[in-house]
Amino acid sequence: MTVQTFIPNGAQAASENTVTQPQHTPAIDGSVKKLYIETQGCQMNEYDSHRMADLLGDSHGYVLTQDPKEADILLMNTCSIREKAQEKVFSELGRWRKLKDKNPDLIIGVGGCVASQEGDNIQKRANYVDMIFGPQTLHRLPQMLDQHFDQIEKPKKEKIKLVDISFPDIEKFDFLPEPRVEGYKAFVSIMEGCSKYCSFCVVPYTRGEEVSRPLDDVLAEIATLAEKGVREISLLGQNVNGYRGETFEGNICTFADLLRLVAEIPGIGRLRYTTSHPREFNDDLIECYRDLPQMVSHLHLPVQSGSNDVLQAMKRNHTIDVYIDKIAKLRKVRPDMHLSSDFIIGFPGETDAHFEETYQFIKDMDFDHSYSFVYSKRPGTPASDLEDTTSEEVKKERLSKVQKWIKQSSIEKTDAMLGTIQRVLVEKVSDKDPNLLIGTADNTRYVSFIGDAAWVGRFAEIEVTEIKTLNFVYGELLNLEPDVA
Repeated sequence: MTVQTFIPNGAQAASENTVTQPQHTPAIDGSVKKLYIETQGCQMNEYDSHRMADLLGDSHGYVLTQDPKEADILLMNTCSIREKAQEKVFSELGRWRKLKDKNPDLIIGVGGCVASQEGDNIQKRANYVDMIFGPQTLHRLPQMLDQHFDQIEKPKKEKIKLVDISFPDIEKFDFLPEPRVEGYKAFVSIMEGCSKYCSFCVVPYTRGEEVSRPLDDVLAEIATLAEKGVREISLLGQNVNGYRGETFEGNICTFADLLRLVAEIPGIGRLRYTTSHPREFNDDLIECYRDLPQMVSHLHLPVQSGSNDVLQAMKRNHTIDVYIDKIAKLRKVRPDMHLSSDFIIGFPGETDAHFEETYQFIKDMDFDHSYSFVYSKRPGTPASDLEDTTSEEVKKERLSKVQKWIKQSSIEKTDAMLGTIQRVLVEKVSDKDPNLLIGTADNTRYVSFIGDAAWVGRFAEIEVTEIKTLNFVYGELLNLEPDVA
């Protein structure tokens, strides 16, 4: 079997848009084909997995299943952020191989960031994998699938391994179908890649440099979602506030400008975004929180460390003072702001003094919650070459200390909701009690209250009357906002 990079329509892989709209034929016999997708990692991967399902549903009629044993296609959307990501992939592929042994017609595909890193090495270690694709080439899945089917009857020596891990700008959005709407919240990817090159991060190498979607495309997708009943939009990007989308007139739209435009779309009552970078959390963005009621009083702004020395080693290109100043400005216009962040504990060279700086910083900033991890060395990143003399035991002790404090802080913030009025997006009827409705507040807590099922999909003002758990409260209806549908 020869190894060859998959190139759609025989065209040269390039940074420009070289792909023409493919034509596909659903199953002739009318049978239902099932697709199983395992998603690892971040919300960007979750979004990509949903789009893969939409894509193969439209092109070949595949429907999602939650049981890999009944699937005709198994797709793994991988993440390479954490250590041993590759081994996690091959471990799962080992389990999938048993399914393929029982069903030789089973198709196995590997996508995402590990696919970008490993390429056809995946097929060298696991020759039963049929397709490999990167985050920027998932839109070519139908074509890859067609080529797979075309090769079934060919002699083994004439078959090619289907690998496409190129970075063709942002063309994938031109070929994705309209997103299917499930519920009243939706994610919208507005940019791909990252150009920050933090010393610990693989994203620029696995997803490519920053590329923003054109403004009109983003607004059209959100408007379509709003027409279908979506009320809350979460904008996605590896460095989402670095968005620089081209307008129809050839100008550049900033992230702050985009937020103001999205807020004008009828039906959109709430705006979130992730993940942002402190360097581009500017005054224009802060003014959006002042001017736009759709902006939630919750911000996830990764800082990674509270020590300037460690930040410099991470090549974050900002200081703690800058971060503190920006949050102070934000809280001046939104005093009720709930703040969360990312922390890497035990970065190479982090001393006890550096860690204590981080710990004090966390307490001073009064974070609501965090995504905090012990540093994972990622192959190919500059930080992987740094000397690391801190024991794993010490790193875990530091992490435990951070997580314990932030958990207590989160508990206190939930407790402080008692007696307050929260704006809640009503999302569903409780599975346990048909008289209870469940929704989410700005600060991500779930809120339950007695109400009518007809109110689902609307915003309500709820007075919190009882704290149930860290993330769940009860309340009473004060006001139901007019239906915007």
